[in-house]
Amino acid sequence: MIRKLSIATAFAAMTATAASAAGTIVDIAASDDRFSTLVAAVSAAGLVDTLQGEGPFTVYAPVNDAFAALPEGTVETLLKPENKGQLTDILLYHVDDRKLAAGDIPAGSTYFKPVLASERLCITKGSDGVAIADGTGSSANVIIADIKADNGVIHVIDKVLLPGSRPACH
Repeated sequence: MIRKLSIATAFAAMTATAASAAGTIVDIAASDDRFSTLVAAVSAAGLVDTLQGEGPFTVYAPVNDAFAALPEGTVETLLKPENKGQLTDILLYHVDDRKLAAGDIPAGSTYFKPVLASERLCITKGSDGVAIADGTGSSANVIIADIKADNGVIHVIDKVLLPGSRPACH
């Protein structure tokens, strides 16, 4: 009985320590293999210092599979130095300069302004979860919400958001 209590106490202490030492959005992404492509893109765009800053930020973070679903050669092309501007625009389309937990997103469809100020996202929250429509007219699904960072929050998505036309939001 004492051993079980000690293990439970130790586990609780480790969990509390891990929660209090979350790190920045970049720290969290860099420590998770599911975001290796995103981390490479953030580095190539020169946005590491920005996303390690004070924030607050909300990042809609595509997993590696989302990048892999882009047309063949797209990621490699975007990572080239001569395409840094385009890559930066795409990445800033995934960032809001507020801390928006899932509970802060209103029910229904609402336009949100990402850091890429000339663009809009339509975020729809319903009983089946949260979807984010981008400039191509397609949507990403939030597959994991509310990963807390010291400088904001990460919502994991299953598609790379691409700027373009203002998405319909109804």
